[in-house]
Amino acid sequence: MQFTAWSKDLRVTADGTQVVSHVGTALLRMLADRAGLTNALSAALARAGVFPVHDRGRVLVDLAVMIADGGEAICDIDVLRHQGEVFGPVASDTTVWRALDEIGPAQLRRIAVARAKVRARLWQLFGGPPAARAAGRDIGDGVVVLDVDSTILIAHSDKDGAAATYKHTYGFHPILVTCDNTSELLALTLRPGNAGANTAADHLAVLADAIAQIPAAHRRNLLIRGDSAAGTHVVLDWLTALNTRRRTVEYSIGWSVGEPERAAITALPATAWTPALTADGGVREKAEVAELTGLLTLPGWPQTMQVIVRRERPHPGAQLSLFEHRDGWRYTAFVTNTRAGALQWLEARHRAHARVEDRIRCAKDTGLRRLPSREFAINQARCLAAAIAADLLAWLQIHALDGDLARAEPKRLRYRLLHTAARLTHGQRRRWLRIPATWPWATQLSAAFTRITTIPAPG
Repeated sequence: MQFTAWSKDLRVTADGTQVVSHVGTALLRMLADRAGLTNALSAALARAGVFPVHDRGRVLVDLAVMIADGGEAICDIDVLRHQGEVFGPVASDTTVWRALDEIGPAQLRRIAVARAKVRARLWQLFGGPPAARAAGRDIGDGVVVLDVDSTILIAHSDKDGAAATYKHTYGFHPILVTCDNTSELLALTLRPGNAGANTAADHLAVLADAIAQIPAAHRRNLLIRGDSAAGTHVVLDWLTALNTRRRTVEYSIGWSVGEPERAAITALPATAWTPALTADGGVREKAEVAELTGLLTLPGWPQTMQVIVRRERPHPGAQLSLFEHRDGWRYTAFVTNTRAGALQWLEARHRAHARVEDRIRCAKDTGLRRLPSREFAINQARCLAAAIAADLLAWLQIHALDGDLARAEPKRLRYRLLHTAARLTHGQRRRWLRIPATWPWATQLSAAFTRITTIPAPG
């Protein structure tokens, strides 16, 4: 067989006209404008008496759009800049660097306020956030679920803040909060690589920033999930204190299995264990849950806290502790202040926290993995742009996409929508992007443009 036959008559020239690529990226740029994000960021970054050629809000949005489109280096902004017939004036990479350098602590606070304002407008447009789900059903009517976690970003050169991490790598250790209902990246704090995984002050700061991002009307019923790094006195006491007559804040936080927990597990009767649930709500074989609260002495911990343990038969090759080797079960535990609901349901709801790992992976695929500067402040601003990019993709999927595309990860969206090429024509005093009719996702792309144009212009 001749595998080169397909290219025998193929010739390439550099004289094409009226052909543009990455036209799907215009979806995100239009969405930012129609949502009011561009105007809000412009106001947040405005400086008295300074009138730059490229508005800084526009620059930050274009950087976020470039990141959402898969760009990694700052110079990748040229993909948008050299298609001015579609995108209009776009700043150069030098201007983008300058804009990032201008973002300090005060600007970060103002940008956070601007993002919260735009988020409130879009959630109102959506009719509220979609329901978060676990074990095949909704977690609760109006419940907004926040997942907090940290991750490691590898640095391959000396940068401000890069240090040895607890995983024996070198780089940074950011902590972030995502919204399970919408997949938005609400808050992100870049930290040095040697920052502690269970530093309570960092958890409180990032959670406070994330809660401030939730529109006030949807802040009344929150569920905070995290792993055992968040299971400290300070964090749990703070979450408990957030509860008022008008606001319910529940938590589902990982809990370390120490000697007291092992003794309690040993004391459990066989009848205390009930079958665990699968991700779709069915019965999971070789996995069971039980409550340990009454068998533990928990002085100083919130009185409403209950401890739930899960045991399951480990997969081949899993590393077990000496205690686990004794009976062949693998044990994990978590704490929650939710009193209503069966143990199996509470445990399945907590296990859905694992989705934050997917969000982190997608965030790394959307600019978070690449920190371009030696300066810590510029890299923090770059992380903010990555968070905005994640929000734009989430809003696009909620408002303008259906079916598989509404659930697709960023890489798939890029290959099917954002990187699409089209022919640009002029007529009837308009510019027309003519997507090839043979492109399988042409209809979805065209419909997405139509839906975004129906968003009311910001006042």
